[in-house]
Amino acid sequence: MSIKVILNQDVLNLGEEGDVCKVADGYARNYLFPQNMAVPYTKQYIVLFEQRKEQIEKRKAEKHAAAKSLKEKIEALGTIEIKMPAGDGDKLFGSVNNSMIADQLAANGIEVERKKIELGTSAIKLIGTYPVKVKLYNNETAEIKVVVSKEEAKA
Repeated sequence: MSIKVILNQDVLNLGEEGDVCKVADGYARNYLFPQNMAVPYTKQYIVLFEQRKEQIEKRKAEKHAAAKSLKEKIEALGTIEIKMPAGDGDKLFGSVNNSMIADQLAANGIEVERKKIELGTSAIKLIGTYPVKVKLYNNETAEIKVVVSKEEAKA
């Protein structure tokens, strides 16, 4: 069984603030409503969201503009380098994951949530150059190259 809800805020893989979505009633009752992420689709809330429509559209435009500027910053950076200890055959001791990439971006003045960084595989385990996608807003993505190199042995 499903019900219609109006989203109070952006919900990953569901929609944006002000969107009307059909969701399972248990999901709405047990997660969306208690977290104040959504409200029931009733006449009262429809009128309330119609009054807030301009504000919602303005926030969406601001988020889109912020995503565009972040995309420009990321693509201007082009590549980031991560040094890791490696053994024979260029195999890393450990792996490079999305949180390491997020830390490297932060060191360059670009703040991105680690869960928005998509690696082609689950983690990078060999030395080389890898394309990495960063999800920004809506379907907006930025691409950056991650160069994984061997860390020099300490004497």
